Amino acid sequence: MAKISAANPGGSEPRNTGSLPIPKSKRGIKGYYAEVVRELKKVNWPTRKETNRLNMVVLVVCGMMMLAITLMSKAAEIGVNLLTKGTP
Repeated sequence: MAKISAANPGGSEPRNTGSLPIPKSKRGIKGYYAEVVRELKKVNWPTRKETNRLNMVVLVVCGMMMLAITLMSKAAEIGVNLLTKGTP
């Protein structure tokens, strides 16, 4: 008769403890940095022209958001003043 335990009710498969096995290749700090360098060489880095163009896009969007938030704040200030004091 097969023995069924409470920890493993399904049968003969080992129970998963949740820990991941450590790969056998390149362990330690030196191996870690070697892998980082190898992966960074695979990255498709943008050109200087692309980087400058995308930075300008970010700055323009930030400026537009700043303007929108400032205008909403001013409109809210005017609205509160109209409600509380009766004057803008």
